Amino acid sequence: QVQLVESGGRLVQAGGSLRLSCAASGGTFSSYAMGWFRQAPGEEREFVASFRRSGFNTYYADSVKGRFTISRDNAKNTVYLQMNNLKPEDTAVYYCAGHYEVGYYRYYDGSEYNYWGQGTQVIVSS
Repeated sequence: QVQLVESGGRLVQAGGSLRLSCAASGGTFSSYAMGWFRQAPGEEREFVASFRRSGFNTYYADSVKGRFTISRDNAKNTVYLQMNNLKPEDTAVYYCAGHYEVGYYRYYDGSEYNYWGQGTQVIVSS
């Protein structure tokens, strides 16, 4: 059973930067595709970014492309989300998710992910 723990969320001013971390334990980290999703108050959960377990293929939502960067450190079993030029509309709870990758999967679809963290709150003030 994989456990995911996010950290790094806080209040930040618009235009600022944050780096979220997701520490994984309890599984073979390199076997998992990892993703970040977010959910704003009153909104549905949405895809933010993800990569295949190889780390060579990365995917981003159009709304964050060019501002956010997903990365992973397999030696530390950790996934990061570097967020730059933050906007008030980035305010949400951010969730880390893991998918045991054995073939094709819909990287943007949260239902494809087997494991989820508890979330970390990001608030961007204008």
